Amino acid sequence: MQHNTPRSERLHIGLFGATNAGKSSLMNCLLGQQVAITSPIHGTTTDTVYKNIEINGIGPCTLMDTPGWNDNTPLQEQRMMSTRQAIAKTDIALCLIADNDTQQSIQAWTGLFGTQVKFIYIINHHTPLPTNLQQNAGHTPEKPIHINCHTKEGIDTLLQSIKNIACTKLNTSEQNDLTGTLTQPGDTVVLVMPQDASAPQGRLIMPQVQTIRHLLDKGCNAICTTPQNLTHCLQNLNTPPTLIITDSQVFAQVENLTPANTPLTSFSILQACQKGDVKTFIQGAKTLLSLPPNAHILIAEACSHTPQHEDIGRVKLPAMLRKKLGDQLHIDHVAGNDFPADLTPYNLVIHCGACLFTRTHVLNRISQTQQQNIPITNYGIAIAALTGILDKVSLPTSERQ
Repeated sequence: MQHNTPRSERLHIGLFGATNAGKSSLMNCLLGQQVAITSPIHGTTTDTVYKNIEINGIGPCTLMDTPGWNDNTPLQEQRMMSTRQAIAKTDIALCLIADNDTQQSIQAWTGLFGTQVKFIYIINHHTPLPTNLQQNAGHTPEKPIHINCHTKEGIDTLLQSIKNIACTKLNTSEQNDLTGTLTQPGDTVVLVMPQDASAPQGRLIMPQVQTIRHLLDKGCNAICTTPQNLTHCLQNLNTPPTLIITDSQVFAQVENLTPANTPLTSFSILQACQKGDVKTFIQGAKTLLSLPPNAHILIAEACSHTPQHEDIGRVKLPAMLRKKLGDQLHIDHVAGNDFPADLTPYNLVIHCGACLFTRTHVLNRISQTQQQNIPITNYGIAIAALTGILDKVSLPTSERQ
């Protein structure tokens, strides 16, 4: 089992339904162990339970057992918030139908999901399934998959339906390799990685690790250096590298040292192209340059961490924004799941590279901004725009507005 596969690279399968519909029982059944508490008492699941699993034929996945959607306890709103956060991450939704569910209630709930989500409808029986029961693929509420979590009847049918959807999603262009058209096997790629006070002690940050692993898997030669050693690194090469990938915060410095015919990009831009909508991000960066001096900007980070004095999102990026647009800017920060439902107070959202998020999660946040007509960009593209080199930066795709 791939226990160490980060959740950002796992297919997220959410279990949704009314209280006592059998979500936690199904969670335990799929995992083969007692992870979620089950009880006839309504509202037993008080917060979303996350558990990694390896599903044969798919690979590493994350199961999410959510609170019931008809919870009438005093904690209803808090539990609903937890469910909404799970919805934003969901690739495949397992919707367990209860006896008191109506077409209207089911439609109301599925209307909360983004267009990226595929649904499987399930009925969990507490008695053995009838021998003449007609099984379906569960694509509609009228033709659900029938299961019994205690006898495990119907589980094979459910797993096959999950695999069919997963294989379709995993074989789409969304899964293109990180560097795309910028690299080929055998290429030499230089990675410029500042090791300042904001870098974690004794390890590399996730985007750097993911990029190094990607290049090795692709058959490229990855050379790692710091901004201070970049000149010496390039001098030691017989020929210029095929590509230079830099941390966004030293874009301007690295661009000045980049050989004339060598493409330049950043870790954050690669993440933006793989997980997000790069056209939308570039358009948002163009909007950034025309914001009024008193604009309200939201900086959103995927991970929660204690900021350092050289922190890119909390210190360096705000300083660059104020230098370009003035000291009257209003800048707010959010981290992790704390993304506001109402974005209308803001003129722009600047998102991090989202190395800890799935593509579905990022696309749902982009969709949320678009529904409210709020521009969005990401760290790397915003910094390239602020330093005046956005047109010189290479993308792992031909798409550019």
